[in-house]
Amino acid sequence: MTVTPVHPKGKDNPRGLRDIPFALPAVTKNEKARARRIGDALEEHYPDAFCELTHRNPHELVIATILSAQSTDAGVNKATPALFEAFETPADFAGASPEAIEAYIKSIGLFRSKAKSIHTAMTTVVEDFGGEVPADMQSLLTLRGVARKTANVVLGNAFGINVGFVVDTHVQRLAWRLGLVEGPKEDTGKIEKRLMALFPRDRWSRLGHQFVFHGRYACTARPNCVHDHPVCVSFGVNCDKPYNKSKL
Repeated sequence: MTVTPVHPKGKDNPRGLRDIPFALPAVTKNEKARARRIGDALEEHYPDAFCELTHRNPHELVIATILSAQSTDAGVNKATPALFEAFETPADFAGASPEAIEAYIKSIGLFRSKAKSIHTAMTTVVEDFGGEVPADMQSLLTLRGVARKTANVVLGNAFGINVGFVVDTHVQRLAWRLGLVEGPKEDTGKIEKRLMALFPRDRWSRLGHQFVFHGRYACTARPNCVHDHPVCVSFGVNCDKPYNKSKL
């Protein structure tokens, strides 16, 4: 039987979460019960939700996620097939120049800085990790262009490891609309900790995709969104309120 280590900063977290390297907020039984009902509703309506960034292996997912910053998944998916055909391994990216990588991603915003991030990240994978993307948060965060959200995406989807909850713009918006956080100005770090405390750990990655699907295809950020989806009808306590954070 494998014993999960206890992190000093997470020692007071609920059982099963004490390896998390930070304290999670206290939540009530009623709050957890409501969150579970929301999770069950998302599972009912989005049973096939998945990571929409096209990838075949961990290093391609790292790269696709770096490219997705301030860009759409659809736009990234248009660029990556040719990119991944030209550079098949981390060593191929490390052996190329950022300028060579740029040629394949010019359709994506901030392509020059992203090309540098990809080149440096894959160089680190080759030199420090034997050409294999590491499967732990601390190591992933040493890769250029990889912050906690990207690391959570990679760990959850490439390795099936739940050490955090991916909070993108859709999750940030829906966490407030569904009454899971106090306000629309809540920062992503606080939202992540709150969702980790509310939802079962083995569902974090999957729920992240289901939140994204609901936010992308039903409860959108568009002003004319009518919020008539069953999830919004049942749980959308703030769906009828404006979400322009700059005006709130």
